[in-house]
Amino acid sequence: MGVLAINGGNPVRTDGWPSWPPNDPGFLANLTEVIESGLWGTGGVWTDRAAEMMAEHHGSEYAVALANGTTALEMALRALGVSVGDEVIVPPYTFVATATSVVASGAVPVFVDIDADTFNIDPSKIEEVITERTSAIIAVHIGGSPADMDAIMAIAKKHGLAVIEDCAQAHGAIYKGKKVGAIGDAGAFSFQSSKNVTSGEGGMVLTNSREVYQKTWSMVNVGRVQDGEWYDHRVMGWNYRLTQFQAALICRGMELLPELFEMRARNGDILRERLVDVDGIELQKLTAKGNVSAFHLYIFRYDPDAFGGLSRDAFLSALGAEGVGASRGYNPLYREGIFADSVHLEQFPFAPRYYDGQVDYSKVSCPACEQRCDAGSFWMPQRTGLADEQAMVDIADACLKIQQNVGELL
Repeated sequence: MGVLAINGGNPVRTDGWPSWPPNDPGFLANLTEVIESGLWGTGGVWTDRAAEMMAEHHGSEYAVALANGTTALEMALRALGVSVGDEVIVPPYTFVATATSVVASGAVPVFVDIDADTFNIDPSKIEEVITERTSAIIAVHIGGSPADMDAIMAIAKKHGLAVIEDCAQAHGAIYKGKKVGAIGDAGAFSFQSSKNVTSGEGGMVLTNSREVYQKTWSMVNVGRVQDGEWYDHRVMGWNYRLTQFQAALICRGMELLPELFEMRARNGDILRERLVDVDGIELQKLTAKGNVSAFHLYIFRYDPDAFGGLSRDAFLSALGAEGVGASRGYNPLYREGIFADSVHLEQFPFAPRYYDGQVDYSKVSCPACEQRCDAGSFWMPQRTGLADEQAMVDIADACLKIQQNVGELL
C-alpha cells in the first residue's frame, strides 16, 4: 500500500466542501415578494433595484440588467459601435462567450496571448495586432483577477479603441483601489449558476456613459427609448430583459457579496502563503500590487518539472484522491470547434484585415496560453474559498504530500 491516497493511503482531507449557491433564507423571502406583487416581468421594481445595487457597489453611473452575461457582452459591443467587419482584440484564455459575442456583433475576434503568470491578456502584445479595422479590446478579468487596466486603457486611448471589461468572473474585484466594471467604457457581468453572485442566469452592463447606457437599455428593450411611448420602437432591439425573479435573487446576492468576497480573498491570501512551501505550484499572480481578486476561480500554475515530470492530469487525479478536487480549465479558444472548424468559419461574411482577408484560426498560436492550457495550470471553484482556514492548509498539504511521494506515480 502506498502513502498517497490514490495508491491506498489515507487522504489528507475527508471533510467536504461548501455548496453553491448558499442556503440563505433571504433568497426565498425576495422571491415571495415578487410572487405576491403580481409583477413578474415589466413593471416590477426588482430589476431597477438590482441595477442600482450593482452600479453603486462598482462605482458606476449607470447599469442595465439583461438576460445573461453573453448578451451583456454583445450589447456592450454594439452600444460602443462595434459592427460588421470590425476586429476586436480578445484573450484566448477565457470562456467562449467572450469571443462568440464578438462574432454575434458581426465582428472578428483577434486573439492576443496571455501573460503566463497572471493569465490575463498581455498588454505588450496588443499593439502588434491593431489594424485600421480594430475597434475594441475586451479585457477579461480572468478568474476574478483584474487585467492590467492602466496599460490597456493607455493603448486604447492612443489608437481610439473602446474597452469592454469582461467581468463575468469578477464581481467586486479591485484594481488599484477601484472596482472593476467601470474602468473601461463598459463592463459586462454574468449571474450564471456558478458565479459569485447568481440568479441562475442573468447579466448586467455597467457604464459611465449616458449614451452607452441609453443605447444598451433600448436594445435590451426591443428598441424602445426610455422617454418614448410603449409602442415606440426607434432602433433595432431584442427582448433581453431580466425577470423580476432573477433580479430579486441578484439583490440578495449583492447583500451577501461583501462578506463572501472577503472570505474568498482571505482564504486566497492564506493559500498563497501556504503554497510557498510547495515548489512548482503557485496561485495566479496579480497584475498590480494591492489588487484584490474576486476569486471566482482559484487558478494555479503547475510546473511538472518540480514533480519529477508528473503530468498535470496525473497530478490532478492524485490530488482528487487526497480529497481536494480540481480541474484542468480552459482550452485556447481558437482551438474550439466554432473557430477551428472551417465549416463554421464560412459564417464570417467579410474579409478581416488582420487575417489577410480570410479567417483561419489554424494559423494562430499563443504560446503562453497553450502551455498553461496543455500542461501548466489547474483550477478550483469559488466555493473552495468559502471553506475554513484548515481547508486551505489541506490543499497545500495535499500538494506537498504528492510532491514528496511522487515516486509512487512515476
